[in-house]
Amino acid sequence: MAKPELEFHSPTAEWTRANEVSTTPGISDQVLSHDPVTGDKTALQRYDAGAETPPGVITHEFWEEVLLLDGDLYDVGLDRTFTAGMYACRPPGMPHGPYRSVGGCSMLVVTRYPA
Repeated sequence: MAKPELEFHSPTAEWTRANEVSTTPGISDQVLSHDPVTGDKTALQRYDAGAETPPGVITHEFWEEVLLLDGDLYDVGLDRTFTAGMYACRPPGMPHGPYRSVGGCSMLVVTRYPA
């Protein structure tokens, strides 16, 4: 099965605690589309003001593309703040983070597992 065919619509999925940081309050996902066979996913992710990921560098086994839609996201490891309009493309295994957001932010996140 592939991701579903969807024409423009208002997303209605519930916001849930983000899987990648499920122990962290204040970070949530709204899944827009998902392929249950491959695990590929497109989602909105938001950080509440003051939210942060657990300490430590983040890596994962999938490609990740992120577009910061609004707000601020501070990368503790890089000592750098990212803002609206900034984009990241991370291949599997690329270290990044940890993160925190002073004022909160929202992002479009696309993940794809290697074939």
